[in-house]
Amino acid sequence: MKNQLSLLSVALLLLLNACTTVPVAPPTPLTAIPPPAIATLKATDWSTLTGWVDDDILPAWDAFLRSCTALINRPLWQETCTQAVSMQQPDGATLRQFFESRFVPHQVLNSDGGSDGLITGYYEPLLKGSRKPSGRYRYPLYVTPDELLVVDLGEVYPELRNMRLRGRLQGRKVVPYYSRAEIENGLGKDTAALQGRELVWVEDAVELFFLQIQGSGRVELENGEIMRVGYAEQNGHPYKSIGRLLVERGELALEKASMQGIKAWGQKNPDKLNELLQQNPSYVFFRELPANLPGPLGALGVPLTAGRSLAIDPRAIPQGAPVFLATTWPNSDRQLQRLMVAQDTGGAIKGGVRADFFWGFGPEAGNQAGKMKQSGKMWVLMPNGYTP
Repeated sequence: MKNQLSLLSVALLLLLNACTTVPVAPPTPLTAIPPPAIATLKATDWSTLTGWVDDDILPAWDAFLRSCTALINRPLWQETCTQAVSMQQPDGATLRQFFESRFVPHQVLNSDGGSDGLITGYYEPLLKGSRKPSGRYRYPLYVTPDELLVVDLGEVYPELRNMRLRGRLQGRKVVPYYSRAEIENGLGKDTAALQGRELVWVEDAVELFFLQIQGSGRVELENGEIMRVGYAEQNGHPYKSIGRLLVERGELALEKASMQGIKAWGQKNPDKLNELLQQNPSYVFFRELPANLPGPLGALGVPLTAGRSLAIDPRAIPQGAPVFLATTWPNSDRQLQRLMVAQDTGGAIKGGVRADFFWGFGPEAGNQAGKMKQSGKMWVLMPNGYTP
């Protein structure tokens, strides 16, 4: 966090310098210390994609077309997406020919050269809630607070694209924004910081915690109305796994450290629950989304497709790109090999061969997502002419 604040101070200084006529010596360029590469994209041929010839591409086609709504005006994607949206009800063979003739597969390799990585799952949960607080509905979802400062470092240094720093002003000093524990314990002396920023109240603190991890969900209100909520911002603190913490403390066996296992532990240990949840300092703020969306909005800004959308690290894999994934079903050796589309990100999704598989909405999706912790390989499909 100290390094983050130093960078944030540099970025703010640049912004302030741009607004003054007083000559100021520029800070030492951050380009002198380029960020280390976290992945390599290695061009390969289609025969290396395990399971490619057996996949039914049709279910991924709509997901790719949604990506094209965000990509079509970008030079690299313009020609490919223009042709894609002009195709009328193509069959599987036509689509396979489309991808094989217009794309080059690139295997994703980690910074150490390895090709295997962790594939987890996420879903869209349903919570019970109310637009007004009560004894039953006590836990608020907040919209983004006005005082949350977000600096996009890529606007200052292109080498740092996809890197954002978050904080708040304390007098003339930039300090970290409040942690989860500080927010849930009343913000100390700054109790008014989030007053009036409540979007909706829900009845279960654990479900709210996991909603923040999923990034989007639905809230069933008292009158039966379904309210859709999605990620708006984050407080800038790093994500910390409470499942791993329970394993380290000897409170949960490794094979039980799933979402379901953590919820079961919480039911048995209600007196320890708040302390555990607050060990993850990351906190997510939400916004209300249109109820008629076909799926939750991912970081790309398009609705996600169940079973075909991936959350990835955008420093390693371009957002919107098709990705062929070779992994296994949760808690199984059964092969799960299919064409996906990179349309989302996540606080815990860091690295090259690292992805979160979107399972969709409902109890079964939650069951699969909570159990998924598989090894996998990934290939990014990039348009002809792309240079890593």
